[in-house]
Amino acid sequence: MRTVADMFAEMKMIADEEGYQFNPVQKDLDDIIQGIWNNEHRYGYPSCPCRMASGALADDMDIICPCNYMDADIAEYGCCLCTLYVNDDWISGKKSHDPVPERRPQEYYEKGYPAIMEQKGAGGKEMAQVYRCTVCGYLCARDEPPDLCPICRAKKERFEKFEAQERKNEQKGYQTRM
Repeated sequence: MRTVADMFAEMKMIADEEGYQFNPVQKDLDDIIQGIWNNEHRYGYPSCPCRMASGALADDMDIICPCNYMDADIAEYGCCLCTLYVNDDWISGKKSHDPVPERRPQEYYEKGYPAIMEQKGAGGKEMAQVYRCTVCGYLCARDEPPDLCPICRAKKERFEKFEAQERKNEQKGYQTRM
């Protein structure tokens, strides 16, 4: 069974890769890590402790720590919403320690993270661009690639636009089977 120390070691690796640090206030850090660990055991995944998780993994994909909103929060405020991850400006006081506003849309709390049929491209809607992680092959349909691959943690720069083989063949002038 994974321990709090194991989970912290994994999170430390992510912080080191991204150049972030942990909250330097040990009591706050311990409380946040414990909250993530509690959520992992409650829901089966390490959801952010500062947000209400639904208990359904598909509905909470955007709030699994580190959450989808972390990079934007740190860039703007020097820390993520729960203050687990911080940067040098936050630690030194160059960035104020004012509360970080919630970026997660309210509708995600009400309906969950959009299911595949609700996203672009489903049911005849306009297609979203598909991106492929060049490290592990993970595919995602979004307006832009994620900041980190949720599978292998590769950075955004390691994603490429992906086109299905049929589309590539059409562009080359080959006929595809119907």
